[in-house]
Amino acid sequence: MPVHILAIESSCDETSAAVITDGKVLSNIIANQTVHEQYGGVVPELASRAHQENIVPVVDQALKQAGVDRKDLNAIAFTQSPGLIGALLVGSCFAKALSLALEIPLIAVHHMQAHVLANFIEDPKPAFPFLCLTVSGGHTQIVLCESPLSMKVIGETLDDAAGEAFDKSAKLLGLPYPGGPLIDKYAQTGDPRRFRFPEPQIPGLNFSFSGLKTAILYFLQQHQLQDPGFVQANLADICASVQERIVSILINKLVKASKETGIKEIAIAGGVSANKGLRNALQQQGAKLGWNTYIPKFEYCTDNAAMIAITAWYKYLAGDFAGLDAVPSARAAF
Repeated sequence: MPVHILAIESSCDETSAAVITDGKVLSNIIANQTVHEQYGGVVPELASRAHQENIVPVVDQALKQAGVDRKDLNAIAFTQSPGLIGALLVGSCFAKALSLALEIPLIAVHHMQAHVLANFIEDPKPAFPFLCLTVSGGHTQIVLCESPLSMKVIGETLDDAAGEAFDKSAKLLGLPYPGGPLIDKYAQTGDPRRFRFPEPQIPGLNFSFSGLKTAILYFLQQHQLQDPGFVQANLADICASVQERIVSILINKLVKASKETGIKEIAIAGGVSANKGLRNALQQQGAKLGWNTYIPKFEYCTDNAAMIAITAWYKYLAGDFAGLDAVPSARAAF
């Protein structure tokens, strides 16, 4: 008999549900929240309310698209951590209620582990062990992956995440939220070497982006004092230069990690892995150093339930289930 798992993702501002059957994702429905755009960032309370409105229709659509009836489900998976606590509560409470009603197992999934395993939704898949650069609005990590359920963080940001550096830089440039994708868009027509921003000299495999953000702020303040129209006249070149530096910081640490571990199976994941500059840089560096590189489809880079589903599939096979006493956590290591 086939094994059907319903997965729910509600860690931030996307309400998503997916159905996976015997390791194959059959549906991946995502409801985005546009209400945050006017505030320049995610408002936790509004995100929680939107999840409450979206979760029933999103789950219903995911089941219908997959052609799976809820009575045929074998397990319910949900994002347990990390994320906005109110948003996580909506998904976890819904999953627990459905698990209890259907009398089927509950599977708790770590959001960052799921980002890594997004590389296993479709072929080609990395061979173990591999390194994964996981970059998002809230996290920047290099993860050593020894098996689907055995991962170790060997490098992480000491302050801000790469995605935050993109979004905050975009805000300084007067771009609307979310600004990271807009920097990527304008960078396509700009000169990445027009303006030079400093690269933080952080020992080991850890990252730091707070100093870079400050350097960008001072750079813009200085030039706008001399020419109020500086940003508008040079937007593409500024975006390209900012992106080039953020990407070089990420890739240089990844190269260092590969050399230290001897691993040449290299993947990226997380929302920032949708960035064209990063994807291109990974492929170029991979060709240069003989890496086998892996990049998820765009739809599996940002927050989505398909990545929760594939993680839940491996947990189901391992018999790794959660009890009804499982509680969400805003911050938790995996």
